[in-house]
Amino acid sequence: MFRLEIFFLGFLFILGAAITAVSWGYGVGNLARPGPGFYPVMVGAAIAIFSFFIFVSELKIKSRKAVLDKAGAKKLALMAATFCLWIVTMPYLGYVLVTLLATYAFCKIMKLEGWRKPLAVSGGTALFLYLLFDYWLYIDLPRGILG
Repeated sequence: MFRLEIFFLGFLFILGAAITAVSWGYGVGNLARPGPGFYPVMVGAAIAIFSFFIFVSELKIKSRKAVLDKAGAKKLALMAATFCLWIVTMPYLGYVLVTLLATYAFCKIMKLEGWRKPLAVSGGTALFLYLLFDYWLYIDLPRGILG
């Protein structure tokens, strides 16, 4: 029986293999001095390998019930809306503040109890991403109203 998942996983395998093959031409280098193709080769290979293993496991499954019920569809819609708002508001409010708010919203959507745990998770996530990108990697993040 043909399922859309099987087709999509086959497509991902071909895409991962193509990314790996094309990126190899950029020069992979080595671990001490990675070339410009190192990261794309690793990502393409990971996509191909993981999609292959999932493809094989999907072929073994005889039947499958629906994954999303009404509550699951509502969670998915709320998370998609939060992602969209995160992208739209980032230039205005800044990366750190919007990431803090979006992560808090994700925690509440996933029903993390109370307000302290979601605040700790969102604060830690925003702080970690700020330190990673702005402080350690020197990547300018949108500052928004914080300047």
